[in-house]
Amino acid sequence: MLRRALLAAAASDQIRGLLTGTPAARAIVARYVAGDNASDAVRVARELRAAGLLVTLDYLGEDTKDALRAAAVRTEYVALLEKLQADGLTADGAVEVSVKPTAVGLLLGADAAAGERLAFENIERIAAAADAAGTTVTIDAEDHRTTDASLRIAARLRERYPSVGSVVQASLRRTETDVRSLAAGTEDAPRVRLCKGAYNEPISEAFTDPHEIDKSFARCLRVLMEGPGYPMVATHDPRLVRIASALGLARPAGSFEYQMLYGIRADEQARLAASGAVVRVYVPYGGDWYGYLVRRLAERPQSLGLLLRSLYSPGGKHQPPGPPGRAPFGRVAPPSLRLVVPPALRSVRGNAGRPTKPPTR
Repeated sequence: MLRRALLAAAASDQIRGLLTGTPAARAIVARYVAGDNASDAVRVARELRAAGLLVTLDYLGEDTKDALRAAAVRTEYVALLEKLQADGLTADGAVEVSVKPTAVGLLLGADAAAGERLAFENIERIAAAADAAGTTVTIDAEDHRTTDASLRIAARLRERYPSVGSVVQASLRRTETDVRSLAAGTEDAPRVRLCKGAYNEPISEAFTDPHEIDKSFARCLRVLMEGPGYPMVATHDPRLVRIASALGLARPAGSFEYQMLYGIRADEQARLAASGAVVRVYVPYGGDWYGYLVRRLAERPQSLGLLLRSLYSPGGKHQPPGPPGRAPFGRVAPPSLRLVVPPALRSVRGNAGRPTKPPTR
C-alpha cells in the first residue's frame, strides 16, 4: 500500500512542486544521485571503478515534451561518453550508459511510429558514441506502455551494436514471455537487465503483491541464467541475490553480473565484488531527479519520515499537514501557511518512519 502510494506521488505535479524546492529533499537525493552534471557523474564513476565496481550512468529525465529537449538529452549522453573515454573509464564496457526511450522522444510525433523513429535515431547516435568510446548502452525500461517499442528499438540497434542491452521488469505479467524470447537458444542472445520494476502499473498489466513479484523475478531469472545471454541481475533483495548466486554456479565465471543502485546496500556491493562477482552500480545524475527520488523512497520508506520532518520543521517554508490549523506536534499553523496535502502524500504520512524490510529493486 505504501509503495503504491509513493509511486502514485511520483506522477504528481503538486507534490513535485512541494518537494523539489526544499533543502531537505536535496539532502536526501544526494544519497542516490551523483550530482547535477556530467562532471559529477564522471567523478562518482571514477570513485566506484577505484573500488572495483562497474558502472552504468543514467541522465535523469523522462517523458520529454519536445524534440529540442530530446536532442539535448542525446547531446548530453554523447558529451558524457566523450568525458568518460577521456578519463579512461570506458574500456571493455567498464562504465556504460542507460537511456530511457521517452527521454529522447518516444512519446513525441504525430503518432506512435513517429515517436519510435525519433527515439531510435537519438539512441542510435548515443550507441555510436558509446561504441567509439569502447563501451555500450542499455535501453532502460519504463511503464508498460513503452515496453514493446523499447524492445524493438534495442533489437534494431543490436543488428549493428550487438552489446546493446535491454531491461525487463519482473512486476509485469508479460515479462516471463519476453525473457524466453530474449534468451532463445542462440549464441548471440543479448545482455538483459532483470529488475523488479518501479512504476505504478494497473493490476491488469502487473503483479502488485510483493510475493508474486518475487516469484516472477525468480522464474525470469532462471530462464536468463539457463540461457546463452548475459544476465544482469538488478536487485537488492538478499533472497534473490542468493538465488542468483546458486544459479550462477552453473555458468562460466564473469558470464553474468549483479546490479545495484547508487546509495543502496553499498556494503553488499563491496561484499559481492570481493567474492569475485561482477557488480555494476546504477548511478543517475542530473537536475530532473524528482521521479527517481520518489521511486527510491518507495523502496526505503524510512527515508520519507526524515524528509517530512525536515519539510515541516519550525520556521521552514511549509507547515505540517494535518487537521486545519493544527500541526501534529501541537504547533498552530497560521491560515496563510496551511498546506493542502495531496491524497497520495497523506496516505503515505502515516507509515513514514516505521520499520520496513530491506530495500528491494
